[in-house]
Amino acid sequence: MNHATDMDEDYVYLSPNTVLEPLIDRWYAWSHLVSPATAAMNILNRHLKIINSFIQAPDVHVAAVQNPKLLGGPFMDTPKARVGEVKDLKARTLDERSDLIELAKAIKELDQLLKQQAKGYSLEPLYEQIPPLLKGYVELLYDLNGNPSYRFFESLLYRSKFYNPASQSIALWLTHNDSRPFVLSTPRLDEPAVLHLPIPFNHPAIDLLASMKRQPRRLSDVKRLLDVPAFDEALLASFFTTDTPPTYSKYEGDFIRMRYFGHACVLIETNDVSVLVDPVVSYYGYPSDVSRFSDANLPDVIDYVLITHNHQDHVLLETLLSLRSRIRHIVIPKSVGGSLQDPNLKLMFQHIGFDQVVEIDEMESLRFSNCTITGIPFIGEHCDLNIRTKMCYLVKIADFSILFVADSCIVEPQLYDHIHALTGDVDVLLLGMECDGAPLTWLYGPLLTEDLARDKDQSRRLAGSNYERGLSLVDRFNPKEVYVYAMGMEPWLEFISSIRYTDESNPIVASNALINACRERGLLAERLFGEKELLYVPVEG
Repeated sequence: MNHATDMDEDYVYLSPNTVLEPLIDRWYAWSHLVSPATAAMNILNRHLKIINSFIQAPDVHVAAVQNPKLLGGPFMDTPKARVGEVKDLKARTLDERSDLIELAKAIKELDQLLKQQAKGYSLEPLYEQIPPLLKGYVELLYDLNGNPSYRFFESLLYRSKFYNPASQSIALWLTHNDSRPFVLSTPRLDEPAVLHLPIPFNHPAIDLLASMKRQPRRLSDVKRLLDVPAFDEALLASFFTTDTPPTYSKYEGDFIRMRYFGHACVLIETNDVSVLVDPVVSYYGYPSDVSRFSDANLPDVIDYVLITHNHQDHVLLETLLSLRSRIRHIVIPKSVGGSLQDPNLKLMFQHIGFDQVVEIDEMESLRFSNCTITGIPFIGEHCDLNIRTKMCYLVKIADFSILFVADSCIVEPQLYDHIHALTGDVDVLLLGMECDGAPLTWLYGPLLTEDLARDKDQSRRLAGSNYERGLSLVDRFNPKEVYVYAMGMEPWLEFISSIRYTDESNPIVASNALINACRERGLLAERLFGEKELLYVPVEG
């Protein structure tokens, strides 16, 4: 009996544990693999380096991924027996992505040109020496102190041969637990139970599949849209079920319901408005020791999605693509764009199928219904790089205010004196306290054209606030409630964050100290983990 054929005319749902995993060149997709310039640097300086290392010494990688101390390192979580497939991936990368590999080499050549020849005099003569591949795509610049640099015309790069949606695909598979290889170091090879769909991220099939978590459709309609070959039809059918999913329970209260979904993801709901911050949403439908909210707990329409900054654990394309058809507005920090380390987030979203992008600047507000969303300056956590695409948010509903400071590292407390003078006190404060943080090269290393000394690398970290800096926020904004994010501790986040804490880890010690200090002041305080629901009622005159 052909199970796929039997189901063709049945109305089916997408199984709740079906993963829609976005891939680029078979690597887990994140924003720096979409933007052409950052993609070029990551292919040459991350992907090919890891591939070559694995081919040369697979035993080293096999041993390293078993060592918890090396979690998140540049080690491919792939069996040694599959080295031949990794060689095939390398060959395809060199062939199909040759344009971007050459672009990465041209970026390094341009960087060296400016270091050697831009000595404070006019840069006009140097335009003739720009690598041919980059001519017309960059502007040469000095800062006010005569330091040379350049900026990309990124919108043109997206319309050139350097942006190729054919490199994008979706892997469909069923998950039965929260375990997955670390995304920055392990590509997705062929597996018997994984269906690779060679479609770009703006393909309507993604919205169709995601919608089938709640709205049943005929399997035959899906097959026609995806044009799946006959030998994959049975595999495709395995991702669907006739079981009716749980019904979303709409908030019917008088004021606010706030739900924590893990990491930095929080949903705020009133009777008529929903706001979702930094969407990172777990799958469900399999056993777990950690309770969590999932897609079943999200509304059918999400009015505003707020993105705080352009890191892979806050711009999680896997979640965002699945929610795309349900999002009315996606609010992002205003992107200046043009610099290699700070790709334009708006362009990235638009080119992968999001047409509802709204940029917001610092201290700028969006107003709707009885709600106001204000962009708040975000400092720290970006290794002292000139990155503007980052924003905290103050969400105010009537007179009730919630401040999301994300991973800000409060290196200059006086900034928040100025902000407090404009905003006043807040009712709820949420912050991350990953106060160790990975060194600069962990995330931004592929963008560097010269090696960074280890001591400098170790001093410039992707770190949030520690106890003293977190307490300085409490001192200034006088919240009634303080919540610390779990900072990647949830098991379904490990494949992105590579974090495993112990009771002695600095972020745990620091956040415990902050929570205790807040409780001593009579405040509600907690480090969030898994799921949390908070209900608020209007404050009477």
